[in-house]
Amino acid sequence: MFSLFKKSEKQKLQIQYEKLLKEAHTLSTTNRKMSDQKIFEAEAVFQKLDKLS
Repeated sequence: MFSLFKKSEKQKLQIQYEKLLKEAHTLSTTNRKMSDQKIFEAEAVFQKLDKLS
């Protein structure tokens, strides 16, 4: 019954990817280096997502 509320690995990665992109966008106006780092991390998460598909 509790498995209905669990998120799959794919859903978790999608949420993490979106969060990283949002952080990168916010940082892009104040700290370009940190923004680039967040984009790099988001790309790594995206590659994991792509492998799951």
